[in-house]
Amino acid sequence: MRCLVISNLQSNDEIISPALGVFGWARWIWRQLTSMRTALILLLMLAVAAVPGSIFPQRSADPNGVTQYFDANPTLAPILDSVQLFDVYSSSWFSAIYILLFISLIGCVLPRTAVHFDALRSAPPAAPRIFSRMPAHIEVASKRGKLVERATALLKKQGYRVVVDGDAVSAERGYLRETGNLVFHFSLIGVLLAVGIGGGMSYSGQRVLVEGETFVNNLAAYDSFAPGTFFKEAELVPFSMTLQKFKAEFDIRPTSKGMPLDFRAQVTTKLGVDGKEKSTVIRVNEPLEMPNAKVYLTGNGYAPVMTIRDADGNIVYSGATAFLPQSSTYTSLGVIKVPDTARQFGIIAFFYPTVDELTTGALTSLFPAPIDPMLTMNVYAGDLGLDGGVPRNVYALDTSNMTQVAGGKSGVKGLRLKLGESAELPNGLGTVSFDGLKRFASLDVDYNPGALWVLVFALLSLAGLTTSLLVPRRRVWVRKTETGFEVAALARGDDPILEKVVNEVATALTQKDKK
Repeated sequence: MRCLVISNLQSNDEIISPALGVFGWARWIWRQLTSMRTALILLLMLAVAAVPGSIFPQRSADPNGVTQYFDANPTLAPILDSVQLFDVYSSSWFSAIYILLFISLIGCVLPRTAVHFDALRSAPPAAPRIFSRMPAHIEVASKRGKLVERATALLKKQGYRVVVDGDAVSAERGYLRETGNLVFHFSLIGVLLAVGIGGGMSYSGQRVLVEGETFVNNLAAYDSFAPGTFFKEAELVPFSMTLQKFKAEFDIRPTSKGMPLDFRAQVTTKLGVDGKEKSTVIRVNEPLEMPNAKVYLTGNGYAPVMTIRDADGNIVYSGATAFLPQSSTYTSLGVIKVPDTARQFGIIAFFYPTVDELTTGALTSLFPAPIDPMLTMNVYAGDLGLDGGVPRNVYALDTSNMTQVAGGKSGVKGLRLKLGESAELPNGLGTVSFDGLKRFASLDVDYNPGALWVLVFALLSLAGLTTSLLVPRRRVWVRKTETGFEVAALARGDDPILEKVVNEVATALTQKDKK
C-alpha cells in the first residue's frame, strides 16, 4: 500500500500547496521574528555590530581621532565612512538590528506574560492516573489515617499551592521562576528603551582648555559637539568653568620612570551669571558634576606661549597653543598658522619637555615633566587654504600649496628655541619667541538622561536572571492507596533534587503516622 502511495505521488507533475496570502505571510514573518531563537540571534548580531565602534574612532566620542584617521588613511577612510563605521551607534544598520531586537523581545514576552498570568490564577493540575510514570516516584506502606489532611498541611507549609481532589493532593510551586524570567526579559526591553531614548536626548561636547581660559556652556564654545536626535540647544544649562591650574605627577623611580601618577585639573565654576564661584578638582574617573552635564578629564598636554612679529615688528600671533602629545614622554606636535600678513606662512613645531639628542641627531624627550623644554620649528610659506570657506583642522597644516623655507630639505636649518629665547624667521618673515609654558586639559562634557535607567534595568535583569536560575518550578502529588500512599513529583526543567523532595515528603508523612 505504501509503494502505491509513493508511486501515485511521483506520478503527479507538482504538489500544489495552499496559498498563504498577504495575511498568512505577515503572520509567518511575525512568528519568525518573535521567536526566542530570532531574539538570541539578533542579540548576538547587536554585540557583533558594536565591535567596530571600539575599533574605529567615533565622531560622537572622539572627533579629533576621526580627523586624524582621515589624515593617516586618505584612501581607506572615505570607504569606511560610506558604511558609517565612524558613526556605528547611530548608523542605519545598527539601528535596524536594535529596533528588530526590541520588537522581537516584545513579541516574545507579551504572550508569555499572558500565559504566566493565567497560570498564576489556575489550580495545580490534577494528579496523574499512574504515578510511576513520573520522573520521581515512591510508594509507602502506612496505616490509614488523615493522610490527605496531613499532606495538605505539609505541602502548604513548604510553600506549595495545594488542591485536594478526593484521595489525591495536587501541589505546585516555583511560579517565581517564570516571574524572574519575565522580569529579566522586560528589563532587557527597558535597557533598550533607556539606551535609545537616553541617546536621543543626550549630547557630548569636547573642549581643549588652556590654563587661565574660561569655558562657557554654549554651542559656540565647544571645539566639537555631537547632539542626540532629540537634543535642543535650550537644554544646555548656562555655567562657566575656568581652568586655574593643571598639575601632573610622574614617577621618578628608574623602574617606572615617567609613568603618570596623578592628573589634577583645578577649576573654578559658576552657575549662571549671578552664581557663586566654586573651586573644585577634576581627576581621571572623577568627573565634575554640573546640572545636565558631567565634565570628564580625558587628556592633557603642553601649550607653549609664543609671540610672532612680522618684518615691521607688529605682533601677528600671540598666545598659548595646545600641542598634541605624540609619546609617553610628551614629545608633542603643534601647528601655527599666520594668515594676517603680507605673506601667509605656517609652522609645524615639536615640543620636548626634557630634550635630549640621539646619536642620529634626532631630538627626543627623556621625561614628561618640563625639566629642559625646547621648541623646534619647520616653516612653510604660501597659501594656507583658509580663504576657500572649507573648514580646516587646526592641528594639521596643508602644505600642498606651500613651500618649506626652514627645516627638512629646504636647505635652512629648522629653528630651535629654549624657554625665553627668540629667533629670526627665514625669508624676512619676522621673528618668533618662546615666552612661556602652560598646560592644557582636554575636557569632555557629557549628558545622558538614560544612564541611571540603564543601571536600574541592568540590576533588575540580573535579579530576574538569578531568580529564574535558582528557583525550581516543581509539582508534587500525594495519593492514598489501599496499603498506604504514594508520592510523585515532576519538575519544569532540570531539578537534581527531585528524588530527594519525594523522599522527604514521604518521610515526613510516615513520621507523622508513627506519632
